[in-house]
Amino acid sequence: MKKLIIIGILCIASIGYSQDNEPTFKAEGDLVKATYYYEDGSISTQGYFKDKKLTGEWTRFDNEGKKIQLAYYDNGKKVGKWFVWTKESLKEINYDNNAIVNVNLWKSENALATNR
Repeated sequence: MKKLIIIGILCIASIGYSQDNEPTFKAEGDLVKATYYYEDGSISTQGYFKDKKLTGEWTRFDNEGKKIQLAYYDNGKKVGKWFVWTKESLKEINYDNNAIVNVNLWKSENALATNR
């Protein structure tokens, strides 16, 4: 009986572990919303396609669900302001027609000004 219970538990665990985290695609007007997942099922990347090309806002998340990148595309080309967050900084990258125009980097300072 113990063996049957152990085999049953192992089967259930393997079924739960083997679930696919395939991307999902959902039509929204003339756009297709794409969502990609990490192995644990949390969202990795989310954005839109139009005519099979990246378009509009794309957002990337870390495993904890924190936003790590915000990007914009127009007809498959990088455009506008992109933002990349790390523990140490925020990077703003400005694109025009798939080319980097400029990059700004902000770092949080450890020093705190006080008025005594």
